[in-house]
Amino acid sequence: MSNIVSIDQLDQIRKSSRIIVRELGFLKKGLAGTGLSPSAVHAIIEIGNQSTLRASDLRVLLGLEKSTISRLLMKLEEKGLLIATRANSDPRNKDLALTPKGMELFDDIEAFGRGQVKTALANLPEDEQHLISQGLATYADALKNRISSPQQAPSLQIPAFHIQSGYSPGLLARVTEMHIQYYSTNFGFGSVFECKVASGMAAFMERLSNPVNITLYAKIDERIVGAISVDGEDLGPHIAHLRWFILDDAARGKGIGTVLMKEAMAHIKKHKFSESRLWTFKGLEPARHLYEKFGFVLEKEWLGKQWGPEVNEQIFVRKHAKS
Repeated sequence: MSNIVSIDQLDQIRKSSRIIVRELGFLKKGLAGTGLSPSAVHAIIEIGNQSTLRASDLRVLLGLEKSTISRLLMKLEEKGLLIATRANSDPRNKDLALTPKGMELFDDIEAFGRGQVKTALANLPEDEQHLISQGLATYADALKNRISSPQQAPSLQIPAFHIQSGYSPGLLARVTEMHIQYYSTNFGFGSVFECKVASGMAAFMERLSNPVNITLYAKIDERIVGAISVDGEDLGPHIAHLRWFILDDAARGKGIGTVLMKEAMAHIKKHKFSESRLWTFKGLEPARHLYEKFGFVLEKEWLGKQWGPEVNEQIFVRKHAKS
């Protein structure tokens, strides 16, 4: 049994939808100031917002034919914005990732979109802003969940989460907890590692008043499920240090890590760092895939014990283009 919707309501929603499409520029070829087609811009947004995405998933998300997606991906590869590699588990499919050039464009598109929304909401009171946010989210969910064939149903389900920055009571303890839970279970790390995480982040949080430093965390139902920090001081001028990147087990594989990395890289771009660095170790393949997706390159590898057990420690580096 379905709820009854009046003709007036239907027409008003349709009218509002048409206005949104026009005002946000979706009818123009150069959407978001890129010179690309709307479908190409949306493809870049979807690929940039996922830690892993395949061509078949993108086809479902955008609602396009297989041949159309193939041509679209080919054009993005030709422009140097995309890398498409054959999936190991399904040779007929392709894993998609943006190149460093593609990530730069993705950042620009995101900034453009945020600017449009910020300008539109600037003169509205906070309660009306919240009403718009919740109303559009509900409408979008209704569109996604409308009756459709199985082939049209989205294959990716991302939980509702939000990103915050700065100090929050219990943040240090929660980040330390997530680190030791994951690394003790999977790699046998112990007290040396836990103390190193806790003491290092505690010292860093005393320096959060410096605007070049930031700590970001993701929440689901008010529980912290992921975090990352950018230390803009400890490696010297103009070098950003990505630190304490961690996800709760329940948050892995849902795109949350990609969003945290995206926000961290936006902070790095804003403060015009010339280089970014991060320390990790061999064996963390999903994390390495994400780092490389954002333009990081393995610079050095060696046997070390700074975290307790001996592992192949690694340094990844990303050079940033001068603005």
